[in-house]
Amino acid sequence: MITKDYMITAPQGLHARPATTLIKLAKNYKSTISLIRGEKTVLLNSMLNILSLNIKGGETISISITGEDEFEALANIDQFFTQELKDL
Repeated sequence: MITKDYMITAPQGLHARPATTLIKLAKNYKSTISLIRGEKTVLLNSMLNILSLNIKGGETISISITGEDEFEALANIDQFFTQELKDL
């Protein structure tokens, strides 16, 4: 299992458009990928799951990945949070 923290740099937070991109990215892997905000953890497989966390800009969230392709998944999710989220 891998867990990594990310600061949400997009001022709008993690809204529907980037959430859709993140879900599509997560579906490329066999690993179980979860999104954690505070005490709440949701699977990264549903728009409702992500939006229920109400993640705002400037907040820190965690991604937890467990499975056979977790390192590959982390590399691509890391790219999403460090580069692509700013453009969505």
